[in-house]
Amino acid sequence: MKIHFSLCAGDVCLLSRRQRAKAPMLLAIAARATRSICLSVLLLVSVTVASSAESPGFVGSATCDGCHAAETKAWSASDHSWALRVPTAESVLGDFKDARFEHKGLTSRFFQKDGHYFVETDAAEGKLETFEIKYVVGVAPLQQYLVELDRGRLQALDIAWDTIGKRWFHLYPNEEVGAGNGLHWSGSYKNWQARCAICHQTDFRKNYDPQARSYHSEWSELTVGCEACHGPGEAHVAWALRAPAATTSQFAGVDPHGWQHPSGIGKQAIEADMCGPCHSRRQALGPDSAPPQASFGDHYALSLLEDRLYFPDGQQHDEVYILGSFLQSKMHEKGVTCTNCHDPHSGGLVATGNAVCTQCHNETGRAEFPTLKLRVFDAPSHYHHTPGSEGAQCVSCHMPERNYMMIDGRRDHFFRVPDPLLSQKTGSPDACISCHSGQTAEWAAGEIRQWAPDRVSPASTYGEVFASARRAGVDRGTMEQLVALARDSAQPAIARATALHEMADVADGATAASLAALLSDKSELVREAAIRLWRSAPAADRVGRLQPLLGDPVASVRIAAALELANVAPQDLPAERRAALEAALGELKSSMAANADFPEGQLAIGGLALATRNWDAAQAAFAEATLMDPQLVDAWLMRARIADALGDPAEATAILRSAYGRNAGDTRIATDLAALLANQGQDGAAVLREAVTAHPEDQNVRIALAGALLRTGDLAAAGTEIDVLRSLSPDRAEVLVLQALRQFLSGDVLGARETVRKISELHPHLALPSQLEALSRMR
Repeated sequence: MKIHFSLCAGDVCLLSRRQRAKAPMLLAIAARATRSICLSVLLLVSVTVASSAESPGFVGSATCDGCHAAETKAWSASDHSWALRVPTAESVLGDFKDARFEHKGLTSRFFQKDGHYFVETDAAEGKLETFEIKYVVGVAPLQQYLVELDRGRLQALDIAWDTIGKRWFHLYPNEEVGAGNGLHWSGSYKNWQARCAICHQTDFRKNYDPQARSYHSEWSELTVGCEACHGPGEAHVAWALRAPAATTSQFAGVDPHGWQHPSGIGKQAIEADMCGPCHSRRQALGPDSAPPQASFGDHYALSLLEDRLYFPDGQQHDEVYILGSFLQSKMHEKGVTCTNCHDPHSGGLVATGNAVCTQCHNETGRAEFPTLKLRVFDAPSHYHHTPGSEGAQCVSCHMPERNYMMIDGRRDHFFRVPDPLLSQKTGSPDACISCHSGQTAEWAAGEIRQWAPDRVSPASTYGEVFASARRAGVDRGTMEQLVALARDSAQPAIARATALHEMADVADGATAASLAALLSDKSELVREAAIRLWRSAPAADRVGRLQPLLGDPVASVRIAAALELANVAPQDLPAERRAALEAALGELKSSMAANADFPEGQLAIGGLALATRNWDAAQAAFAEATLMDPQLVDAWLMRARIADALGDPAEATAILRSAYGRNAGDTRIATDLAALLANQGQDGAAVLREAVTAHPEDQNVRIALAGALLRTGDLAAAGTEIDVLRSLSPDRAEVLVLQALRQFLSGDVLGARETVRKISELHPHLALPSQLEALSRMR
């Protein structure tokens, strides 16, 4: 397979005279951008993939039926088979008999005409238009519908059909996602080719043209067919038909017998590579379907246990599609894999109810899992609920369910033991209280103690560490806990990698150096996360530590290393590593191309353009991001900061006013706009007062208001805001700095020195304003 690149955003540009004058400010913006934006992209490129004549072709699932009738029959009713279908009387489950659905004052109509299916609903401009249904998605518990817009775009409607309740419903009933919003069904987030097709179709090729913003997508089978997992079947069919050897030998290196399901050692890893890409939250490193059974890390970068994706204790929060939860479990550690519980063809469970679990968890055990506790589990003596009740089901306690897309219940695959007090500490859901809603965590913990008096809860967990880091920031104590967790090889690799992710933006050089051994950890997740620790290190140290990872065996790690070394001159690398840098940068460009149709992909393109000092490309990328998603605040902010740094505050102000118009009340925009106005001699505090009134709970905007008032000399008003902040977060770094500044400006030098001392104890690596830095040096 050959990949051809066509650069569209240009290489690193030479600075103009004005840009050179503004270089320090621009580089500061670039540093901030690369700290906050870390998707794997470099410059906007287009990719053309040429398939090799030596590769066997796809033949379609219907061809498999002749020899594999039982497997095909099981598959034909599966979710995989229903992943995408053309609309027919058999496949369309929704009511298209002139049905009407009203949502937020808009009435949509679903109807048929001449054997085709249509919807009348609001278009991108907000006006009612009629669209033909091109495809149907899914079978239970809901079915979605795709329509085709201009430039080949397939879009998923926000109105779906409840196949159980037999009703139309809106996927965002309480949110404002009307026309003009980035989450409207016509927007980039609902684009099928960008977001869904790679997992809903077989051998999908996106073929996105970033210049025309158009798609010319192709695929070998409309839905998830046999070859999506088993690979292209042409050679296998030729072998099965007893074709001459010459016919099959043209496919060099291809096993004509087809892929055989593994057993024993290696089975779990192979199934993780096969099932994981579509059953995980991850970033694709390429635009098209990866070869079946290819190594996960060569084609995807797995999302970690990040805030808003997972609760602090690792429970699923957002749609994370199972793999990240499963990687935390004891079952994964012991070698359990997908097909131990799921039939690979029907997708259903291998047994009914608790029998799925008791095939292993019983008094005799199972030979392939020798560490199992041998005892009766499917009995009241274990589950302590009425037999046959919901509470007596293993999954109710150990795999709590959470609804997505309003009605689609999905079970957590962490397989955790309920711990109500831990859930209370971390602010995570608890299986007991979820059912016994009128009770407390203390009550639930007391019940469990009666059932299992010898059970000892762990002294601490990574859930508590992550909860602390997210609530109050990473102070010295939390940093020590994160470092210990990252080093603890007994913990799940995904948790260790998340610890590195949590500390990455605040870790200093000494911390990074103390964790340098993790750059060669056996887990690719840990190696990849450890790379980011070196983002703020001096260039020589960064090059020295990271250049060996340009040759890492896993693509996601090589790309992460290339991301951090993208602005390093080749001559600064050892000669033997320069080719590796060039190759890794090529992979970085390819991974960027896969995400050029994502708003967040454009945000990352801009971040990398900043890191490589390509200001024009950065502005273009951030502008493209705001075009794709007007609610992407980060892109608006970066556009304004670059314009201001290039000496055009009027343009920066205009950008922020446009941003505020599209995102009324956003506190981050208000904060930046206020600072920009203040720099131009205008009243910036007024914007912040408005934002604080609208969002009194937002400490960040109140911090900005207090700072603005201090700058204008209104110490009394600033003091009022600071007092509120001290009551909410007395040890927060920004609050302590504001308190010290107020004391200093009020003439209370001794008080300011005492506050500075406290800052040094709690936040030893915090850079202080010049006035306070001078105080810290006084004896």
